[in-house]
Amino acid sequence: MPGLTIADIIALAWFFLLSGGYSYATQRGPLAKSGLVEAINRQRVTWMANMAVRENRMVDVQVLANLSRGNAFFASTSVFVTGAFAALFGSVEELQILAAKFPFLRQTTVFMWQLKVLFLMGIFIYAFFKYAWAYRLSHYTGILIGSTPILTTRNKKECLKHGARAARLASLVGHHANAGLRAYYFGIATLGWFIHPAVFMLTMLWVVGVMYRREFRSNALSTIVG
Repeated sequence: MPGLTIADIIALAWFFLLSGGYSYATQRGPLAKSGLVEAINRQRVTWMANMAVRENRMVDVQVLANLSRGNAFFASTSVFVTGAFAALFGSVEELQILAAKFPFLRQTTVFMWQLKVLFLMGIFIYAFFKYAWAYRLSHYTGILIGSTPILTTRNKKECLKHGARAARLASLVGHHANAGLRAYYFGIATLGWFIHPAVFMLTMLWVVGVMYRREFRSNALSTIVG
């Protein structure tokens, strides 16, 4: 591959190591049962348990609708960003000429510029699919809320079981939306690759540090868990 250096290969390996390692540690590893995501999942269980024994569930539908609008916004934004990178892909020669005027940018081949743009496109396409699926799952969660049995003196246990299923589905919504948001973070870090592979590696480390602090050491987490 013309222009692909050992430094670029190491930077790409570093990207997949940090992104994959952080996702594993927070989803299946030692951090899976703590942090902001798990705290919010417990709140979803409480929310749906309350929903199941409420007579009027319109407030639950409204909250869910507000949450799903955020997923729709990020899904559409991912499409716009991907389209912008697609347009940039067709103008990499001009981009390379422009980059030559900046001494702090590492000079490389047209192929490497195309590879970097395609890599960024892949990240935001991944984010689109995650947010689009989260938006779809929000609809399914709303249907589960709407199909919750009307509470009587005899079916409280059935209502609570139905609410638990709705909570699990709502947690899946959060899981996919969170994956899409992390893709945005990693996409921002990948911009450092256009400067230098070492900058790419440093920005990836910085982004993972920011995500860790916000998910496991933030004031928001302290507030939620009390």
